[in-house]
Amino acid sequence: MMFNAEHLTKEKQEPSTAHLETMDHAVDPIYQAKARILNNALQDIGMGRYQWALFVVTGFGWFSDNLWQTVVSLILVPVINEFHVQGPFLKLSQSIGLLVGAAFWGASADVWGRRLAFNLTLVIIGIFGLAAGASPNFVTLCALTAALSVGAGGNYPVASSILIETVPPSHQYLLPVISIWASLGDLFGSLVALALIGNYSCTPPDCSRAPNQGWRYFVYTMGGLMILLWAIRFLVFDLHESPKYLIGTGRDEEAVAAIHKIAEYNGKTSDLSVEDLKVQDTSQREHDNTTVPAAPGRKLSVFNSDHLRPLFATRKLAYSTGLLILIWGTVGLAFPLYFAFIPYYLSTRGATFGDGSMYITYRNTAIMYATSLPAGPLAGYLVELPLLGRKGTLAISAALAGVLILLSTTSRSSAALLGWNCAFEFTALVMYSVLYGLGPELFPTKDRGTGNALVASAHRGSRRHPLYADLTTSVPIFIAGALLVVVGLLALLLPFESRGRAAL
Repeated sequence: MMFNAEHLTKEKQEPSTAHLETMDHAVDPIYQAKARILNNALQDIGMGRYQWALFVVTGFGWFSDNLWQTVVSLILVPVINEFHVQGPFLKLSQSIGLLVGAAFWGASADVWGRRLAFNLTLVIIGIFGLAAGASPNFVTLCALTAALSVGAGGNYPVASSILIETVPPSHQYLLPVISIWASLGDLFGSLVALALIGNYSCTPPDCSRAPNQGWRYFVYTMGGLMILLWAIRFLVFDLHESPKYLIGTGRDEEAVAAIHKIAEYNGKTSDLSVEDLKVQDTSQREHDNTTVPAAPGRKLSVFNSDHLRPLFATRKLAYSTGLLILIWGTVGLAFPLYFAFIPYYLSTRGATFGDGSMYITYRNTAIMYATSLPAGPLAGYLVELPLLGRKGTLAISAALAGVLILLSTTSRSSAALLGWNCAFEFTALVMYSVLYGLGPELFPTKDRGTGNALVASAHRGSRRHPLYADLTTSVPIFIAGALLVVVGLLALLLPFESRGRAAL
């Protein structure tokens, strides 16, 4: 994909008045001025080796998030066969862990910095994932799944903050593109499950632990992979703390040092100095007759509402933040409604997602995820088109995903259902790709982790699967489709468009 970086840079260095109208009372003007200087410095450095390496290691977060949701879904049948339990409790455990992880790690990124959460989430998943493979009973498996999901839930809020705060403004489109890692996580999980669960599983009634090792091999493999990815993040790649986060906490010297280290990694130099930022302190203070707040200490701060209030500081900002929360929550509600109720509904009409065998089911799942691989890059291209932007791409993809849900109910064969699901998965991932980038672009740096935590928590909380439900009714399927159409309409109500604007 080729973009006019020079044109984008000029636009992004001077955010429009309409954009600032949502931020001027919520973001310290001194911070705004410093953030623009950092944006210019990052643009001068350009998109180099450091940012591309960051694209990879932050992509591990999207990869692991989707991977473990796929893992839990794919082990559900053999786990039920072995332990003779109600499977939805395993999904509930995962949902609770994801919700806690999104809220905790997102908020902690604003309090303790990005690096701590970034370096801990994957190792938490790996340790508890390896332990989950040895679970002696269902209760232990649920507990360990919840624990590893606390780590998985923090990936998006933290990784998206790091990426948006480090790439030059001309490359903010990479935040939607990075969701290709989510597709890779889904695809990788389904392919490994095809080899392990598909070949090392038993069928009831003779389904004890010994002949049913496939799901355990699968979980062991995924847990070990997480340790490997963590080692690459922690031991191979030297992550520098976000410069924008540092100036937001009054640590200008460290922010300038981070910029110089990034430039050095890219084989370049930067002219940025601490004096450049201090000039902003003096000039803005004289202009506004304000005083510069004291820089907070580096001790572990207490969680409070200091990072929450700015997200709702003005009527327009409160409206946009609330609308993003509503959109994420509605999307999270639609998906489990569809996937929980579609199997029975279609089986009564002659369509299933396989032929009854685990192997065919996992094969079809892998096909579905493979077709979604181009969705992220396509979203990255569409959001930069003047006629679409972020709002237009989100509106069209969400509404189209809802229509495809409704059309999938016409399936009368497994092949037809697979085709509709491939189309739906692709379109839904375009929608998710835009959502992944929209919040981080709109939230200011010092409160970005908290903002990401809010929308991610709304999404995780609304995705909790029903434990007891009448799966013989078709109504929830049509509700799911209608909800995504509503999301498309809600996207058009967002009060501003972030295309061509540098994130503060």
